[in-house]
This record gives sequence, C-alpha cells and structure tokens, in this order.
Amino acid sequence: MTVSPLVSAPPLPASKFRDPDRTARGEPRAHVALSALRTLWINTGTLCNLTCAHCYIESSPRNDALAYISAAEVIAYLDEIAADRLPVEEIGFTGGEPFMNPDMLAMLEAVLARGLRALVLTNAMRPMQRHAAALSAINAAHPGQLTLRVSLDHYGAALHDLERGAGTFGKSLDGLRWLALDGFRIGVAGRAAFGHEPEAALRAGFARLFKAEALPVDAADPAALVLFPEMDPEADVPEITTACWGILGKSPDSVMCSSSRMVVKRKGAARPAVLACTLLAYDPRFELGATLAEASRPVALNHPHCARFCVLGGAACSR
Repeated sequence: MTVSPLVSAPPLPASKFRDPDRTARGEPRAHVALSALRTLWINTGTLCNLTCAHCYIESSPRNDALAYISAAEVIAYLDEIAADRLPVEEIGFTGGEPFMNPDMLAMLEAVLARGLRALVLTNAMRPMQRHAAALSAINAAHPGQLTLRVSLDHYGAALHDLERGAGTFGKSLDGLRWLALDGFRIGVAGRAAFGHEPEAALRAGFARLFKAEALPVDAADPAALVLFPEMDPEADVPEITTACWGILGKSPDSVMCSSSRMVVKRKGAARPAVLACTLLAYDPRFELGATLAEASRPVALNHPHCARFCVLGGAACSR
C-alpha cells in the first residue's frame, strides 16, 4: 500500500491574509511585539546539495536567491548585539545546507568565541562530513555551546527518501552516528504529517531508531526531536485575530517572532536584511530593515505560516 506523506487541505481563499491590520472578516489581526531578541537566525544561503519535494524555502543545488552570507557580515550583527547589549543567547544557522557556505566554520567560530550558543540545521551529509576534523576541533574548544539538528523527515527510510531522494536517509544517519560518537550535542527535526501518524506513534518510531543506533536523542523531548507541521501556503488555515489569544489560551510571547529574527543576503543585494522569522524569506512584507534595531518593530501575523506553524501548530525553530 502506498501512503501519502502529506495531509491534504482545502485551498486558501484569496481574501485571507491580505490586510496587515484586518482579517478577511474585518476582525482586528493579531500582531506580535518583540519582547526580547533571544535567537538570531542566519540564513547561510539557499544553495543545498539536495532538491527536496516540499522545501518551504525552495533550496536546491541551483537556487541562489538567498546568496552566501559572509563571516564579516555576520560579525557586524554580532557587534550590534554587543554594542546594544541585546539579550541574544543563541545564533541559529539555516539554509539551504549551511555547510555549503565557504564561511560556515568561520561564522561558527565567531559566534562561539563570544560565548553564545550556536544551533546548526543540517542534513549531516557530505557538505558537513567533509569538515569533520575542523568541526570536531571547534566543538572541543567550546564544549556545550554547539548543537547540530539533523533533518530526518521520518524514522523510516522509505518516507524520508520519498521527500529527499533515494539513499539520503542512510547518508544522514551516517552523519548522525559520527556526531554522536564524537560527542556533539545533537537533535533531530522530523515532519509531523508524514504517514498520517499521530504524534505519539511518530515519537515512538523515532525512539526505536535512536535506541537501535545508540543516538543520545530523547524522542519524548519536543526540543530534542522537533516535529514540524506542514507549511503549504496555498492550504486553508484560520486567520489569527486579537481575540484568538484568549480563545486559544496562548500569549503572543509564545510565538517565534516575539523572540527571534532572521538575517538573509538576497542575491545581488548590497547588504543583508533582517526578516521577521525563518519561514518567510521571500515575502517582502516581512522584511523589517537592515539592522536589528530597525527590525525590532511588531510583526503582523499576516501569513498562513503564522497561523499553521506558530500559533496553531505551536512550533518554533529554536530550542
């Protein structure tokens, strides 16, 4: 029997997510203020060694819409954090595949040297593995500061490879094994909708895999095994109004954009830009400025990802 990896949903009406202040029904749209910048994400570029079937940022070996950011450009943001005494605790690196960026190791060293934590989202395949010796030395020099979160869409090879390509499960698992044996702090990112399994079943499946492979990842811990909801911007989802906080029993401070921002370098741009979050790299409505100070203004929850991933999905990219 063939099992579809994704959950289908009705299409999104054209009237939704248009006005930053009002929903399609005319209700006041929810906004989220930056309460404190705790996590700064760096998009290292959209180039990747894989072309996945459902990549929200459309990474591939040919997509360089987000160019490689340089170590000097990242250091400028680290300097702004220090100068303004911003409460940043962690720098996250995402892509594309971060280890394809030629400045990746230099950026990691710059972050860790300042006493900040670093989180790298990677497929743990050849781009990472070719830096094994240097990565090991960096990790040894900064114990406990560096975490690598490896993408395994499902605990079984068949569904993972359906998304990422034949043989990719085994190659990523090889990278995970090496990271574990070498003493790195590791996590895993999976997909919540794969196989139409309830979360408990997914976590149980991953737990069996981690035990069989002697991987020190707690499948019951949502920060160690992150199960991301699907992010189809064309699928229908409710808009988030100011009343939703009370209805859902949630606080705006629980949403990712209350504590994080992402830096990207667009192809051909003179300098990087700061975005509201990691999910909306191509929507100009969520580009907030060139500096962290400019990007500190509130964010309108005016995109399907805001509802599906963050508010209703309860997901976040950082720990």
